[in-house]
Amino acid sequence: MSAQNLFLGDVTRRTGVQPGMSSSSRLPDGSAEELPRELIDLAKQIATIPGPAQKDLDAAYLRVVDSVRRRRRILALVQEALSQLRLDIKYLMFDLEVTRQERDELRERLEES
Repeated sequence: MSAQNLFLGDVTRRTGVQPGMSSSSRLPDGSAEELPRELIDLAKQIATIPGPAQKDLDAAYLRVVDSVRRRRRILALVQEALSQLRLDIKYLMFDLEVTRQERDELRERLEES
């Protein structure tokens, strides 16, 4: 899906008017909702620049978009790992408590004998 289509759809939904834009693609496949608003606005500004300067900015913009998406994926992985770690700690705390109870019961049995 091209940047033009993503932005035209967004602007058209809000205003009901179809704005004119460059047809070059600024976003790799994916939705605009996952990008910060500032990047979306930057893509709109890049689309208005004529000539070779637009191509240079397009390449830089795509690197920034890739970096943002990569960072979000990394953040999601870290958050998932933290959630799993919290769950593992809860299980370990439960196991520790049960082990302590079993130890105490066995000590009582040994003392009774």
